[in-house]
Amino acid sequence: MTNEKIGKFRWTVCAMLFFATTINYLDRQVLSLTWKDFISPEFHWTNNDYGNITALFSIFYAVSMLFAGRFVDWMDTKKGFLWAIGVWSVGACLHAYCGIATSGIITGNWFVGFQGAKESLEVVNDTALIISVSVTLFIFARLVLAVGEAGNFPAAIKATAEFFPKKDRAFATSIFNAGATVGALAAPVTIPFIAAAWGWEMSFIIIGALGFVWMGFWIFYYKKPEVHPKVNAAELAYIQQDIIADRKLVDYVEETSTKASFADCFKYKQTWAFAFGKFMTDGVWWFFLFWAPAYLSSVYGMDSTESALPLFVLYIITLLSIIGGWLPTYFVDKKGMNPYEGRMRAMLIFAFFPLLALLAQPLGGISYWIPVIIIGISGAAHQAWSANIFTTVGDMFPKKAIATVTGIGGMAGGLGSFLINKGSGLLFDFTQKNWSTVNGVNVTEQYPQLKDAEQAKAFFTEKGVANTEEFLKQLSASGETVVNGINSGYMIIFSICAFCYLIGWVVMKSLVPKYSPIKGL
Repeated sequence: MTNEKIGKFRWTVCAMLFFATTINYLDRQVLSLTWKDFISPEFHWTNNDYGNITALFSIFYAVSMLFAGRFVDWMDTKKGFLWAIGVWSVGACLHAYCGIATSGIITGNWFVGFQGAKESLEVVNDTALIISVSVTLFIFARLVLAVGEAGNFPAAIKATAEFFPKKDRAFATSIFNAGATVGALAAPVTIPFIAAAWGWEMSFIIIGALGFVWMGFWIFYYKKPEVHPKVNAAELAYIQQDIIADRKLVDYVEETSTKASFADCFKYKQTWAFAFGKFMTDGVWWFFLFWAPAYLSSVYGMDSTESALPLFVLYIITLLSIIGGWLPTYFVDKKGMNPYEGRMRAMLIFAFFPLLALLAQPLGGISYWIPVIIIGISGAAHQAWSANIFTTVGDMFPKKAIATVTGIGGMAGGLGSFLINKGSGLLFDFTQKNWSTVNGVNVTEQYPQLKDAEQAKAFFTEKGVANTEEFLKQLSASGETVVNGINSGYMIIFSICAFCYLIGWVVMKSLVPKYSPIKGL
């Protein structure tokens, strides 16, 4: 047995987690890549409407994360993951039927196809009602999506802790977490073209169906390593090396089977450190994810197909995040640090890269490729940071509490994401309306109708546009010199994003200055 070669089945599990995370982010991206060109013209949405939908998705996700982690610990990894991806796949497909439901509620035409729903809404003059009903229905679909997607990371982190020793967990996490990047990478080169060819509804259905395919593989492939026929004795010993080493310690306490409660977890500074780090940084990634397509549209005038290549390049750059899993291992193996010290050293390095976001807007006038590259580097830094902050939970908490604590941190991250998404939508509409100029004069001074919401709706209808952004584009196309105030809005948000990681790291380090695993929980 001592000469038996260590098996590699743990990497098959890692690959499964990678594909689940890829599907997770594909489903999450469909709306951001279709709302500007396909959904907004049909339902007359503004930036604030979209901001409300994404912000509420974040808050739904945040609350769901709190309970999803607990649910995964209760159901255990295999069943918990199946429930999660099943629910979010249903939620993803539900988006496709929001147009039909809007038509049914407003006009009474329920038994129509996707095209029939569009035609029914075209003759409705009450745009405010169309906006209200459609936004409400999309919010419901996002709620179902959020409830399911919240289970992905607690289940994936728990599976990683079951199949990898501590020293390899950051690397394994960085690999499956790269699925977020690959999902975001595949989205702009597939979703807009599906929407253009078969309608935005089919993009939700086709991408949503991928989750059901994954479920079939998970049912047959996943078992605990100690009972899995494909995990040989040498690989099992490698996976459980931390348990074997810990049992030799004088102060070793055997993990009990009693489930850890929320109250138990909140007693520890390690929980608060993880939660604060997620609160400060998750919103940055979600802002880049949800608003990058809108940024290229608003600032550089690209439609969804024109922005496909820049977004593809942006997310290709974020694949550099895999270094985030290797660097702590280097610090542990070559510098003799413990896993927590190695992770915190790596996270400090990654925290400096988002400062480049301060240059995105000032240098964007040279070429749109500069902010694309900067956002890509910032995204890579986030994913590298994310892989390590997730594994701090496995470093310090027993396996029975990992998903619960991950859910608590996910809730905090979702709250941060809610604030940045809601704030961004409000800020962009405000700066666009109040800071834009036409021939050097403030746009609201030349067109006072824009100051009043009701007058603005009538004014836009008269001009044949849906919102302030389209009106400014119309003026620019007619030869007027237009400066869009939304540029300043993006500069403000980029500046906030730049410092979030350093603030998060300082607070985390203050709460947990050194490696302090929890015993007896």
